[in-house]
Formats: sequence, C-alpha cells, structure tokens
Amino acid sequence: MEGAEGKILLEQRGITSWVPVDTADIVEGVAVLKGKAEIPGDYYLSVLGQRPKALIFVDNAKMTVTGHADSLNNVVVTGSATHDEYAGLNKKINEVTEKYMVLYQDSRAAMAAGDTAKSKEIMVEVEAMYESTNKMREDFIKTHPASYVNPFLLNQIQYGKEVEELEALVGGLDAKLDSIPAIVQIKAQIEKLKKVSVGQVAPDFTQNDVNGNQVKFSDIYSQNELTLLDFWAAWCGPCRAENPNVVAVFNEFNKKGFTVFGVSLDREKLQWTKAIADDKLAWTQVSDLAYWQNDAAQMDGSQSIPSSWLVDKSGKIVAKNKRGDELRAFVAETL
Repeated sequence: MEGAEGKILLEQRGITSWVPVDTADIVEGVAVLKGKAEIPGDYYLSVLGQRPKALIFVDNAKMTVTGHADSLNNVVVTGSATHDEYAGLNKKINEVTEKYMVLYQDSRAAMAAGDTAKSKEIMVEVEAMYESTNKMREDFIKTHPASYVNPFLLNQIQYGKEVEELEALVGGLDAKLDSIPAIVQIKAQIEKLKKVSVGQVAPDFTQNDVNGNQVKFSDIYSQNELTLLDFWAAWCGPCRAENPNVVAVFNEFNKKGFTVFGVSLDREKLQWTKAIADDKLAWTQVSDLAYWQNDAAQMDGSQSIPSSWLVDKSGKIVAKNKRGDELRAFVAETL
C-alpha cells in the first residue's frame, strides 16, 4: 500500500458499529495479515486512524491487495474468487453510475437555467438508469445463488422492496448461505415485514405528542376514512423534501376523511418541533425521541425513511410507501 504508514486495519461492518478483525504493521509499504475467514464475505481495509476504507471480499486463500493510501477505492485484489465475482458486477454498475451522474448534473444545470421541463425529463432517465443498477444486482443473485457476494447485495437492495420480492430472492439462495448472519437477519426482517404487509391489520401503539400527551394510533385511524402513518425525521433530507407533497394532499382531502399521523425518528425535541413548524405539518405528531430505536418504527421493519402505511378506518393496511403524485392519486381514488 503506497503512501501508507503505521498499521493496516481489517474490519467488518456490524449492525451498529465497525468490528475490528485484525491489524498488521506496515513495513516499507507492505503489511501481512494472516487468519481464517470462517465464511467468505465482505471486509474493509484501511490505514489505522484514517477514515477511507477499501471494500474487499475475503476468501480462505492467499490474497494480495495493492494500491495507494490516497485512493483506497481503486485497490486491486487478486487471489479471491468471491472478490472477482463482485468486481465483475461492480465494474458494470460503475459504468452506468458514471453515466447517470453526468445526466444528474445536466438536470441540475437545466433547473438552474429555469428549464424545469428539461430538468424533469432528464431526471426520469436518471432514475431509470439508477433502477437498472439494482436490476443488475437482482439478476446476479438469481444467476449466482451460491455466491458469497449475495448477502452484501441483498443488504443493498432490500430497502423499499415488497416483502414477496425479497422473500423470493432469499428463497432462491443456496442452502450453504443460510447460516450467514446477514441472511439470518434478512429472514427475520421478512417475517417482520409480513406482519405489516398490505392487507394486514396495523399493529397498534401509543407515543407522546409534542406536548407530552399520549396518543394511540387506533384512536386516529378509527376516526378517519384513510390515515397516512408517516415515519420521518427532521434530519432526513428525503423526508423533508416529501413533506410539501404530504401537506398538499392533507390540505386537499382532510375534509373528505383523510389525515396524517406522523411518527418522528428524531432524538432532539427542539429539532423535531422546529421542523414541524417550518414544514407546516398540521396533523398529530408523536415520538419517543429514540432515533432508529423508535418503538413504532421497529414494527415497520423498513429500516429507511421516509416510510409510510395507508390505513383504513378498520386499521387494515391498504397501501405502503406512496409518495409524490402516487400518494395524491391513491387518496383521490380511495375517497
């Protein structure tokens, strides 16, 4: 590793933090790590004390990693069949990513020049290209069911997937992957998602509103024809970007029986209440200020926000994650 001094650190990504695996002294640009990977998988190399990390897939084999400390994303890995599989897929994904990032900049330039129509037209193409990279990952999983790259890829694409799609992907994997912690975790996630899938009765919960008063979810949805349970946070950029659309739908359909029930994943009450005021959110808001450990959000199982359920008067979930024009169209059709 050119330009590197001190120690090389090998670690893995844990559920909430990085897990150190091994270190080795760097002597004249060379460090040697020895050990056994019980299961081949994704690890991360870095110079101890520095933030940049290189993603590598480690097999029980003699592997070589070469590169420069200033560009760890460009390291070259040899000797790992698993890494070779990942590198081949990643090369194709990066080629598409580079193209849509150029288009994204074109979209921003068009918006800055006042050409909103052109900007939106370009963004449609950008989004299609972005989705094509997820399709590449899905296709790899389907065509390489025994690959140890799959747990990593599934973690990348699981968010926002319908539970049936995710279950089909995991169900097609080779049995040898069943004991891998990431796969065990995804299977548990699937079971959680099944309980809050469309057609199920939403689990009830109670949390405090901004004034410290307890509010029960069922007390909200039972008084309205259609309720949007909205998981969001003041610190979440995509959530804040979607808020004006939710406000518009609320204002248009509130008198026809539509309401919103906001669940915040914030930690700081002042940030939460300021965002409510700034975004003009006129509906009931609750939170336990527990961040990602919010009790209600744990039931959702999506592990990303914004996330939402649309619930009818009986508490049945009738749709999930409707945003933008889709949200308005669904509420209009339902009411």
